[in-house]
Amino acid sequence: MAGGWFSPEGDGNGEDTSDILAVIRRQSSRQSGLLLGRVTFEDFRGYWPLQTDDATGITDHLNRVPTYVVSSTLRDPGWENTMVPPGNMVSEARSLKDAPGDDLGVTGSITLVHALFAAGIVDEYRLFQYPVVIGSGRRMFTDGGESRKLKLVEATPFESGVVLLTYRPA
Repeated sequence: MAGGWFSPEGDGNGEDTSDILAVIRRQSSRQSGLLLGRVTFEDFRGYWPLQTDDATGITDHLNRVPTYVVSSTLRDPGWENTMVPPGNMVSEARSLKDAPGDDLGVTGSITLVHALFAAGIVDEYRLFQYPVVIGSGRRMFTDGGESRKLKLVEATPFESGVVLLTYRPA
């Protein structure tokens, strides 16, 4: 969120991120649900509902879209339109994916992403690559995990140097 390596409003140095925000808005408009892990959800809940002058539209989207938090410990999400489905995260995600509607999005939630990847139920990967070398952190694809070929279906460069890479399983 703001203050870290990613800020939807730009880096505060006058960087124009309107092209990235347009893509995020378009992707969000096609979501009929958002699936998050508990840690990412708690990060979102601690930031986005407090944004009263959010010009990005992200707060409005997160307040509106049905959000499903995968957690064995969270009971009361404390955020409108948010549910904590009972049961196994992969079977819950598969049920949500198979339900009528548009895209089911996942943001952050690396433990959840690892499980969905291993179960083979990800239809598309939309990866924003930022021109920042962090040097540490959790990997999206782990050592020793199953390999899958991906097909690049789109590469969208932005003025800031960010690139959106869209892949589908090959």
